[in-house]
Order: sequence, then C-alpha cells, then structure tokens
Amino acid sequence: MVFSKFRNLVADPDFPRQEQLENLRYYKYAATDKSLLTKYVLRHYWNWAVTLFPRWIAPNLITLSGLILMMINVVIILLVVPDLRYEQDTPQWIYFSFAAGLWLYSTLDNVDGKQARRTGTSSPLGELFDHGCDAINCTYVALLQAAALGLGHSIEAAILFLVTVVGFYLSTAEEYYTGVLYLGIVNGPTEGILLSCLAFVWSGFFGAGSWHVPLSDIDGLSWLGPILGNDTTCAQIFVWGMVFFFAFTHCPMCFYSIFKASSEKPLKQRLSIFMNVLYPITLYTLAVTLWLASPYSFVLKEEHYILFVVTVGILFGLMASNIILAHLTKSPFPSFPGILGTLWLLVILIAVGPSITGWRIISSHMEHLVLWILFGSSVIIYGVWASMVIDGFCRFLGISCLVIPTTTTSSSANVAEQDALLQAQEEGNNNTTPNNSQQQTNGYNTFT
Repeated sequence: MVFSKFRNLVADPDFPRQEQLENLRYYKYAATDKSLLTKYVLRHYWNWAVTLFPRWIAPNLITLSGLILMMINVVIILLVVPDLRYEQDTPQWIYFSFAAGLWLYSTLDNVDGKQARRTGTSSPLGELFDHGCDAINCTYVALLQAAALGLGHSIEAAILFLVTVVGFYLSTAEEYYTGVLYLGIVNGPTEGILLSCLAFVWSGFFGAGSWHVPLSDIDGLSWLGPILGNDTTCAQIFVWGMVFFFAFTHCPMCFYSIFKASSEKPLKQRLSIFMNVLYPITLYTLAVTLWLASPYSFVLKEEHYILFVVTVGILFGLMASNIILAHLTKSPFPSFPGILGTLWLLVILIAVGPSITGWRIISSHMEHLVLWILFGSSVIIYGVWASMVIDGFCRFLGISCLVIPTTTTSSSANVAEQDALLQAQEEGNNNTTPNNSQQQTNGYNTFT
C-alpha cells in the first residue's frame, strides 16, 4: 500500500496507457533459432528440464530464480574478488559457481517458455519479464567474465560489458522492427553462454592467472606470438575475439534484418528508423566510454568499476525493457531523454568539462558519492517502472505475475501441439501457425 502511494507520487498512475494495453490483444510470439547446438542437443535437454518443475510453479518465477542465481554470484565477487584480479590465494571454487550459475540461468531462461505452454499461461508479460531479466543479466555476465579472466578494474572489463549490452540492444531493436526474435547459427544466448561457461570451468581448474600467460610461453600456441604479439595473452584474445564476433557477425545481421524489414518504406523513413536505433545506444556507449577513460575519473583508479557497471547496467536494463514494452504494445520506438540526459550531465561534469578547462570539477570522494546516488535512484526508478508495467499487464490480462491460478490447465496434447508449432517456427517454417480460430477470426488474442 505504501509503495503504491509512493509510486503514484513519482510516476504517471495511468502508465501504461489504456491504448497501449489494448494492443496486447494483437500479441503473438515469433522466434527463429538457427543454432545447430539448440536443434540437436539443447532442445532435448530443455524438454527434459521442464519436467522437473511442478505445474504450479509460474514461468516468471522460474525466470526470476535464474536471475537470483546470477545475483548470488555477483555477491560472491564482491566478497571474494572485489578487485576482479587473479591472486594465488583466490579460491577457485568461485569460478565453478560462475559456470553453474550462468548455465542454470540459461536453462531456466529457456525452460520458462515451455512451462508457460505447459501450464497454459503464455502471455505478453512472460516475454517482457523474460527479456527484461536478460537485459539486467547482461551486466552480471560481463562481471563474471571479468572476474574469471582476472581483468581487474580495467578498460578490457568495460569492453566486455559494452559488447554484451550493445549486442543485446541491437537484438532487441531488431525484434522491435521485424517482429521476430532471431538467433543465428552461432549466437550469444546459446554458443556465447556455453563458451563463457567453459571459460569459467577452465579458470576453476587452472586459475584465472592462466589466462595471462603470454602466447610465446604456451606450447602449441607460440606460433601465434609473431602474428598477435609475443606478450599477447589468452585473456586479450578472449576479449578481442568477443569484439570481432560482435562487429563482424552480430552487428551486420541485426542491421540487415532491420534494413530488410523497412525495405518497402520511403528512404527518409528508413533513415529515420536507423537514427532511432543508433543514436540512443551510441550516446549511451559514448557516455560510458568517456566516463571510464577520462584521466579525471576515479572509477578505475580507485576500483569503483563494479558499482559503476551495475549502475549503468540498471539504466541499460530500463532502456532495453522500454523497447520491449514498445514492441509488445505497438508504441513508437523510445528515445530515453531522461536516462541519457542524466548520464551525460554527469559525464560532462566528471570527464568532458575537466578535459576542456584543465581542472577537476568533482573530487574522487564526490564521484564515489555521485555513483551511489545514481545507483540508488536507478534502482528506485527501475523498480517503480517495472512494478507499474507488471501491474498494468496483470490487471488488463487478468493474470498474476508469479502465481498460477488453480483454474489454469493445459492438456498434454495442447502442450505437445504448441511445442511442435513453436519448434517449426523457430526452425524457419513461417507457414506454420497456431490453430486458434478465435484469434484468426478477430485478429487478436483473448488470453482466456
């Protein structure tokens, strides 16, 4: 009750708007997964994993459980390796915990949709909740990677974070304009997570320090020394390999899909679409980069990177979730003036201004305090936004977020049919559509 009153004081009580909620009736989940690993291995594993959950467990609760596991691993980082470096006395069990946490997150993230079809509780809220958790989890994955590679509070750690969040942003924007969540033959949510888990397991057996052995000292890889540099380490190869994969496979595919989806629109409108997509994430990336790289910033010097990245990660989660909301409610692509404006104001005070004037505006203690204030306000803003959206969806759809009504059932035959239809759709058979006469007649979902 108290939270509801506070929420209405700081936000529009009519958000989401009724016309946005009405568009949920036209919701239809669409996805294409070309991964061979998914098709021949993981799909069967997920089909088995979902049978471990009782039918009374809500799909969103499964999703949330996975995110909590990742949060626990972030807490482990704060308690055991807050400097994100590799030391001889660092307990190597933490890296096995990283691997288990990320693998279980991926498993639960894929099981939740199957549980929704199994229990007859599929809805737009499930997609919003799922992708919203994924957006927040991007930050946690990057932190676990930085700790497992022993990168410390460094630009390399920030590169991993930016590659992860920008990649997720482009995929979300692609889904907004194409209406389809597309996962290629090699993709981040499948092969990328598996690679990260293997890296964590490697660190568990051999320690994070093993990533920092020069190539010239590694039997079998020393021939790469003259090509990449004798002092190049496996940690650097991992980081820049992620950058290469992102720049030359993920980005082109996202841009091509958006270009293809807008091919019938006038040139001016197509340019406007790309501007809508690029300018928010460009400003966000530039702000994060300028802040961290500035010689006047103390984030990396005094090892405040974890606080910084969790804070800007929450802001990113809000950005990505707004795009997902716009996609589900058929609303205009969001522009994020509040988020980007606040971030850039701080960047000007901490990085840009001092670079122009030559003298520091904010001290190290003040910058640390500003980070904590930004973190606290980001948590509150995100919490208020998420609670209002979830509450609006639940009231309109007549459902609960984390609880399954006892009257909700779904027969085994219907579940099997829905899984078969979804599998055909994910494999690219777009001619296969659900047998829902009411939706076909009215053009919208009733969610009853």
